[in-house]
Amino acid sequence: MQLVVARIGRAHGIKGEVTVEVRTDEPELRLGPGAVLTTDPASVGPLTIETGRVHSGRLLLRFEGVRDRTGAEALRNTLLIADVDPDERPEDEDEYYDHQLIDLDVVTVDGEEIGRITEISHLPSQDLFVVERPDGSEVYVPFVEEIVTAIDLAEQRAVIDPPPGLIDDGAASDEAAGGPGASSGDAGDEA
Repeated sequence: MQLVVARIGRAHGIKGEVTVEVRTDEPELRLGPGAVLTTDPASVGPLTIETGRVHSGRLLLRFEGVRDRTGAEALRNTLLIADVDPDERPEDEDEYYDHQLIDLDVVTVDGEEIGRITEISHLPSQDLFVVERPDGSEVYVPFVEEIVTAIDLAEQRAVIDPPPGLIDDGAASDEAAGGPGASSGDAGDEA
């Protein structure tokens, strides 16, 4: 299985380093020296990481064969893709890779079907499940222990115990999302 683990940003300095936007919870595993990554667009790679370091809170990488700023700038916006064993699990039993959670059915503790996880949104404060409902609308479920009570990979489902107001139909969902029916005072209050 292939997963996008980073996106190359701007060149840093004149010796071929680039900034990267990390898209993996395990950069030390996926983006370490010696890692060979395929790319999107494919014409750029594969790329082999020569060195990596953190500078001012950003990960900087240098790839084999890229020795100057011009070469580094040519890589900008390239996606870095790692081959990952689909059966691989994080060390902590309560952690999951995004690809393990995508497409899980979401049901409440009472058995009500809510929808299917289509995306995991990684926010600074917490992760969110983007759940597509049967009618095509979306609902956002915080991936926190108090709400997501169980992940059952064997049964391909996530069990949730939503607080009142999290899973609503119709106009209430639109208002929560700042969509049609939202009052003008609600739209700017989202965090």
